[in-house]
Amino acid sequence: MAKTEKTTKELPKEVSVEENVEKPKNVLDEAKKIAKETIEGKKESTDKPEEKRIVKTDVGAKDGQNKCPKCGATDISLNVKKGLLRCNFCRFEFEPEKVEGLETDIDHLSGEVLGSGAKDIVADASDVVTFKCTSCGATVVVDTSEAPQARCHWCRNTLSVNEQIPNGAIPDQVLPFGVSKDEAEKKIREFVEARKFFAHPLFKKEFTTANIMGVYFPYMLVDVNSHSKLVGEGEHLVRRYTVGNDDHKETRYDADLYAVEREFDLTVNDLTVESSSDRLDNSQTAKTNNVINAIMPFDTENCVKYNSNYLKGYTSEKRDVNIDTLKPIVEAQAKDIARMSANETLKHYDRGVRWENEDLKIKGQQWKSAYLPVWLYSYQQVKGDKKILHYVAVNARTKETMGSVPINYTLLLIISAIIELFCIVAMINIETDSGIKYVLVLPGVLFFFIKKSKYRNASARHHHESDTKHEMKNVEAKDEYIKRENGLSNSQIRGKNNTSVYGSTNSNTFLDEIKKGIIGGDSLDPDDKMKLWWKMD
Repeated sequence: MAKTEKTTKELPKEVSVEENVEKPKNVLDEAKKIAKETIEGKKESTDKPEEKRIVKTDVGAKDGQNKCPKCGATDISLNVKKGLLRCNFCRFEFEPEKVEGLETDIDHLSGEVLGSGAKDIVADASDVVTFKCTSCGATVVVDTSEAPQARCHWCRNTLSVNEQIPNGAIPDQVLPFGVSKDEAEKKIREFVEARKFFAHPLFKKEFTTANIMGVYFPYMLVDVNSHSKLVGEGEHLVRRYTVGNDDHKETRYDADLYAVEREFDLTVNDLTVESSSDRLDNSQTAKTNNVINAIMPFDTENCVKYNSNYLKGYTSEKRDVNIDTLKPIVEAQAKDIARMSANETLKHYDRGVRWENEDLKIKGQQWKSAYLPVWLYSYQQVKGDKKILHYVAVNARTKETMGSVPINYTLLLIISAIIELFCIVAMINIETDSGIKYVLVLPGVLFFFIKKSKYRNASARHHHESDTKHEMKNVEAKDEYIKRENGLSNSQIRGKNNTSVYGSTNSNTFLDEIKKGIIGGDSLDPDDKMKLWWKMD
């Protein structure tokens, strides 16, 4: 950790300063800001194009029959306990293959590196692949939008699609299931049982774990080599005291104001972003997608080279979002990681820091497409003409579980009202003029919202800013004393944003603009998409 330089000077005349600083409201604002900076930066840059390298990750992959090297059978599937592919005829187990050719030294990553499975999706690419069975000669059709494998209808051998096709169905990597269906059922049952009391009666009647599904969802894993520079002001508390009389008292604060600057190198390993347009939108009210986002992180370092046999017995959802669409999200989340990393050097500023300029220069980035495993329970609740799809999801590697359970609002309101009534009666009977007794107005309201939060988990999300693997190096710290501020009424520095997160996809209109074609539309080049998006209100 870098040493913090503190300048000691004679304190100036006491002053009171409170500033209002507007900060980004959500990931959309932050991403638009990044888009603007990107466009303006390109205008000022030289004509030298950014280095881009595509690594072919399906080298050696073969379509058609994948035969067991020991007995020649094609019936191969995943042994979940060991994480290995196993021949279901002779029980021979295959050692997993790792993807070769990708950059492993992120410190020296430069330009843009893409796994071939992360290349842009071709709009008119066919989902259907036709094979000629090498055992019997029959023609076999595989619809990759449904599954990457099919059985020959004559000889019953399995034929697989392993070579990448430009429709988003075949990724660079796959993280095999490591949690069995029985284990997932137990976790889902425990989650729901803990929420049965206020659950909707129809849900309690219809709930069963028999319909849970193992799903491989598409993600982008992004490595980032960057340099961050943060400039702003921070405050250190000197004194806290009370002013006024017995009828009206207020708390005041004296603080030292500093000019603060942090500059450092930052590497980010496997920043994980959904690459399905449906799952990427965590702000939907008709689907509880955020609970799937909340079960991250995955142990992505254990990803293996894609082989369609890993998908046998599970379903998968193919990628339908290109890298250009995801770049603003990735850059916003990388900035969040940089902002949180800098906090390790800001312990002195107990009233917080207001960053006024946050610059993140990405020197290199690497994009890899991957299938990651999830056990998923779903339940559709019908409320009049509205339908809400509730999920309970289990990370099929770590067993992390999150979900949404339909609420019996009638029962919850009655219980909350009873609690509120008892508290109001107690408040009336308290013989004191102290304002503390009015706190008893709150318990019923708090009970309602706490229970609602526990059942719905609408704010649950993946904490990318802390959960993503990263490393901060070569830190340079500058701290210059400015002045003493006295009589401040706010408990922290105005505009404090050193703990703010702007890269969350839980509450934004990002996907609405994708659906409008502003981002991701094939008729526009990436720069035009960013320009149109940034200009939108």
